[in-house]
Amino acid sequence: MTNNLEHLSRRERQIMDIVYACGEASVNQVVGQIPDPPSRTAVRTMLRILEEKGHLKHRKTGREFIYAPTRPRQRVGLSALNRVIDTFYNGSLEDAVAAQLFESQSKLSTEQLKRLDDLIQQAKAQGR
Repeated sequence: MTNNLEHLSRRERQIMDIVYACGEASVNQVVGQIPDPPSRTAVRTMLRILEEKGHLKHRKTGREFIYAPTRPRQRVGLSALNRVIDTFYNGSLEDAVAAQLFESQSKLSTEQLKRLDDLIQQAKAQGR
């Protein structure tokens, strides 16, 4: 069991994104949401492979399997964010946040900016 999302194919990553977004998903749900979907058989095979790799688990409901992630969404998201920061911002959280804050499409409300300021103050108080 590898449980490392970095080593997934494009299709496997798309499937994992769908399962995480839904919380759990059947083959039909994945086929219905994946761009340019492969056959149901191919999706079923990829779900089985993802289960063998340790990324998914399933339960049987009626005649179909319902797949769910084995790792919490927040933990996987944090791992993915850290990879992006390492890859594109040389490990600098400051640079990544600055890039997002000053992106023209990134419009934060006063409330969101206040929340970010509060989080920064909490991190300072904890000595981070």
